[in-house]
Amino acid sequence: MDALRSLVREVPGFPKPGILFYDITTLLKDPGGLAGVAEGLAEAASGLDADIVAGIESRGFLMGPALALRLGTGFALMRKPGKLPADVASVEYDLEYGSDALEIHTDAVRPGQRVLIVDDLLATGGTAAAAATLVERLGGVVAGLLFIVELDFLAGRSKLEGYAVSSLLHYDS
Repeated sequence: MDALRSLVREVPGFPKPGILFYDITTLLKDPGGLAGVAEGLAEAASGLDADIVAGIESRGFLMGPALALRLGTGFALMRKPGKLPADVASVEYDLEYGSDALEIHTDAVRPGQRVLIVDDLLATGGTAAAAATLVERLGGVVAGLLFIVELDFLAGRSKLEGYAVSSLLHYDS
């Protein structure tokens, strides 16, 4: 994982002063880095017995379909409001400064289906917890949540207690 970590660009002051942004675009543009992420996520998904992979907008769309192909499942989109054309289920959640919402097509998850949720980053856990809520509202079972990067110092994992959570890279500060 040190090789993957070395490919993540750290951008101070983005998106605002005082924030250190962990940019995975440099990791994904590297063929070895991209392969390492795909392999790491597939390894983390083994044994979770997922029926479908769901990716959270927008970076969950990057690795989610590749993971679904490796697992032999389909892929479902979780998007910001107003982006999906058919009937949707929606959940609002709190952010540090306000609120946001996620939506998924109501036919994306069948009752009892095991859903593996994928995103690039676990920070405060609000978005991931909202994604799990959406899956459960549709009658699905959260098989697990996978992330490329986890910011341990923000304790987002605490909002996901009871779920299998795995992250490839961890940052303490």
